[in-house]
Amino acid sequence: MGIRKALGAQPSDVAWPILREALMLTAIGVAIGLPVALALVRVIHGIFYGIEPHDPLTMVGAAVLMVAVAALAAWVPAQRAARVDPMEALRYE
Repeated sequence: MGIRKALGAQPSDVAWPILREALMLTAIGVAIGLPVALALVRVIHGIFYGIEPHDPLTMVGAAVLMVAVAALAAWVPAQRAARVDPMEALRYE
């Protein structure tokens, strides 16, 4: 990141790879988790009160919440990395 900043990269050019990687991993997790949750719907129905099997609102809500939390969790460090002075980043590396 320090080298990219020293070569003149814009803050968004430094922050975007961090966000992209976090969102990619989250998308993979959601893509694996939703089918597994649908396959285990009988167990889920027995554990949680008031959630019907194959409840699309709950499934979509959980997926959206996961993506939002991952985006926020990656955005904060990405913004810090984008604001760091290039010489300070190079010294640290």
